[in-house]
Amino acid sequence: MGLKVAVQMDPIDNIDINADSTFRIMEEAAARGHELFYYTPDRLAYDGGRVTARGWPVTVRREVGNHFTRGEETVVDLADWNVVWLRQDPPFDMGYITTTHILDMIHPETLVVNDPFWVRNYPEKLLVLGFTDLTPPTTIARDMNTLRAFKEKHGDIILKPLYGNGGAGVFRLDPNDRNFSSLYELFTGINREPLIAQKFLPDVSAGDKRIILVDGECVGGINRVPQKGETRSNMHVGGRAEKVDLTDRDLEICERIGPLLKEKGQIFVGIDVIGGWLTEINVTSPTGLQELERFDGVNVTEKIWEAIERRKSSDQ
Repeated sequence: MGLKVAVQMDPIDNIDINADSTFRIMEEAAARGHELFYYTPDRLAYDGGRVTARGWPVTVRREVGNHFTRGEETVVDLADWNVVWLRQDPPFDMGYITTTHILDMIHPETLVVNDPFWVRNYPEKLLVLGFTDLTPPTTIARDMNTLRAFKEKHGDIILKPLYGNGGAGVFRLDPNDRNFSSLYELFTGINREPLIAQKFLPDVSAGDKRIILVDGECVGGINRVPQKGETRSNMHVGGRAEKVDLTDRDLEICERIGPLLKEKGQIFVGIDVIGGWLTEINVTSPTGLQELERFDGVNVTEKIWEAIERRKSSDQ
């Protein structure tokens, strides 16, 4: 099945082809005979009843420094395409949210991955709230008194932006910390969004598991170990990826959340698990494909495309 596939992503020029999940998705698409078109989110438009994108036909190859070739710039009607990948990185701001509203206009006739309606309504740090028995103690608030009471109750907490990504703006506030008020002033001075606070999980020193689910099914995971002296394990900030076996608790979490992810059209999802506790469900632009494939020797990206192709076949 040859599909016409448009990829909405951050600029392709400087990506790390040995780590970037979007590149791996495009590489596998090409290997399966699918046609690729690439554009950045600022080039998506609603135009007189049509959803258009100004971008380029693109071919990709696994050559560092020479990993893509763009064709001639053109404007396409995305309703004419079979699949659109929603793959730009957060932050999950109004710009991001607007792209989901525009892409809603062509989905599901054009299959948008992941389903933009539920990406918009289930951002990473909010979807977990429906599974309180799987998650560490959590509060979401802008009110200083609420946040302070949470810290007084749990002592050692993580404070971070509700719609951040990649470990940016994540702070550990232990019982001796004196910066809570200053951080609160900093965050609330930047935007009007609430903050999220979670009880600190000491097991993070042993790693933060990134577990990948494809169409609601667990396909494996990696461990992300923070640098010495660092709380954050995100690979964007120096976390080290390593092979890991999944526990019964990890599999229980996947079994609990998998049916909901499948129902809501979240085909490629990466969840974060620390010490058996679910901390995030990443649906906007999950990562970890290449690391998982290297460690496990399994073509996980093939499974993603098989899920997409099944959905498109059932539409015909």
